[in-house]
Amino acid sequence: MIDMHDTAIARLVEGLVGPAAAQETLARIAHLPESTGAPAGMASRLDFTWAMNAALFADLLERVPSGRAYVADRIAAGDRIRFDHGALRTVRFPSSATGALPGGIDAFRRILEPLGYRVAAVYPLPRLRMTGFAFRHLGDPENVPQFFVSELDVGQFDGAFGAAAHRVFDSSSDPLDDQAKAVLARFASEGVVPLADALPALRTILAAFDRQHAMPALADYEALLSQSAEAAWIATEGNAFNHVTDRVDDVEQVAGQQRALGRPIKDRVEVSANGRVRQTAFRADPVLRFFRDAQGRGVEREVPGSFYEFITRDREPLSRKLDLSFDSANATGIFTMTRAA
Repeated sequence: MIDMHDTAIARLVEGLVGPAAAQETLARIAHLPESTGAPAGMASRLDFTWAMNAALFADLLERVPSGRAYVADRIAAGDRIRFDHGALRTVRFPSSATGALPGGIDAFRRILEPLGYRVAAVYPLPRLRMTGFAFRHLGDPENVPQFFVSELDVGQFDGAFGAAAHRVFDSSSDPLDDQAKAVLARFASEGVVPLADALPALRTILAAFDRQHAMPALADYEALLSQSAEAAWIATEGNAFNHVTDRVDDVEQVAGQQRALGRPIKDRVEVSANGRVRQTAFRADPVLRFFRDAQGRGVEREVPGSFYEFITRDREPLSRKLDLSFDSANATGIFTMTRAA
């Protein structure tokens, strides 16, 4: 096992959660580099990317008991998690930003591209009135986790839905401050940043993966839910990681094992059109959220939270490269994991 104590990745994560929790977090994840070549006292954008992904992975496990139990079993067996991708959801209005946030995926493109990510493919999700964008890292695409960022198009819904969406999302604030933007600009231009500057920027950027708007009124939540379970999910959970995904050798075998343990695994495995990408997931763990009722009083409601996913990727027959693609039908099927039972 790699000792991560002296790496820039470890120092960044330690700055967030302390040495013991950092080592626990990093011990879960496979393919962490021992060195990215950054000079002493500096963090490369790959260091920053891995630290950000490790922190997001740990945050999801804190919120998803079923995923936490699965990962604990894997670590107890001496394994590590091959973190394939994380997913999040955004909202796009036809002619305006999302409150103070840039619209849709633009709120995250400005973070991911300076760190070495580019949109590798676009996946229409017409049944959901959404579009998925796969951000893949240029430096080490097979090992650095991808981001699957989806965008819900408010313009495809009716006027009542659009009005409710504005009432919910127009309160969004922008978590990125000038210091974080400056660090991202320096990663884009120079590729390295002093650790002393990278750590506060990392804290700020991690805050972007959360809900940026006020908790909605119950009537507005129900108006969104009546037409889109996905919009309702964003209304309560915001831009938090919707799921993280473990790349496994045999997703069918894993699904059977988890089903036998009584865990809330999806009924079937989703298979891509080319047959090389197979996915399944736990159903979302429920969470309690507060809303405002018609009298302005707080009311508590159980709603779907985030979940943990599994994927098997085969190699392409000619190039022998790992098939890093996604599939619109697979994604649509996986999205159902956050619909209320």
